[in-house]
Amino acid sequence: MAVLLIAEINGGELSADLTAKSLTAARQLGDVTVLCAGAACSGAANEIAAFEGVSKVLCADDPKYGNALAEPVADLIVGIACEYDHVVGPATTTAQNILPRVAALIDSMMISDISAVIDGETFERPIYAGNAVQRVRSRDKTKVITIRTAAYDATGTGNSAPVESLSAAGDPGLSEWLEDRVAENDRPELTSAKIVVSGGRGVGSIEDFSLISSLADKIGAAVGASRAAVDSGYAPNDWQVGQTGKVVAPDLYIAVGISGAIQHLAGMKDSKIIVAINKDEDAPIFQVADFGLVANLFEAVPELTDKL
Repeated sequence: MAVLLIAEINGGELSADLTAKSLTAARQLGDVTVLCAGAACSGAANEIAAFEGVSKVLCADDPKYGNALAEPVADLIVGIACEYDHVVGPATTTAQNILPRVAALIDSMMISDISAVIDGETFERPIYAGNAVQRVRSRDKTKVITIRTAAYDATGTGNSAPVESLSAAGDPGLSEWLEDRVAENDRPELTSAKIVVSGGRGVGSIEDFSLISSLADKIGAAVGASRAAVDSGYAPNDWQVGQTGKVVAPDLYIAVGISGAIQHLAGMKDSKIIVAINKDEDAPIFQVADFGLVANLFEAVPELTDKL
């Protein structure tokens, strides 16, 4: 079967980790062609060509794709979708904006956030905050799928796939990019970080959240937060981990002052090692933690930071 994987491109740069993890899932479906659509993205296309399992890279280098607006990118994909049995991408805000439009335009069902491939027609995806797994079967000619990258390891490199230029499609002009407002920081990106330190409502204030940031900076980690912490104004929205936030699966996840509601667990329970610090020994977070410390976080976290 032929598979078209939509690469994750931001500002002409490849999000290598997200694309490589999506590729691992795509390779289970068949022969993978990767579409690289963006402005000045030829370097990203050459980087993709080195991933194992890529048979070909299509490079659509055009300014109209530079900000990943759904309408022009979807029209580009629709123009070639009939050549593929599956059109897939990582379950990111970009792909989840584009691929549902593709599915509607080619009259296929949208299969979102899959965590396992059973066969070419059957997939598994978590539902109810990860407390159940739904098995979905589609007999559409072209299946449109987003992939939960936290469920897969990244594909390695060592390949040398051919790169072909792809002519730009028309732009329906239904939306217009105005500007990006991106918070600048030197920490790793949350969804691809190997270590994440998250704070919850127990941290108590925006000032005390600096304890979480200091610990994260000491060990080169990304900073996360529970929804309760975000809603309380302790942390910005883009730090939120959970069912309505970002899904992460780092090698190490440190949860500080987080009770462990199922909505938060849905976003981090696939982490390789989970460490919980909470003064409540009955907190649900301890049921999923590999290591638990029952302690006052205002004493434990500064001491931990100092000793590290």
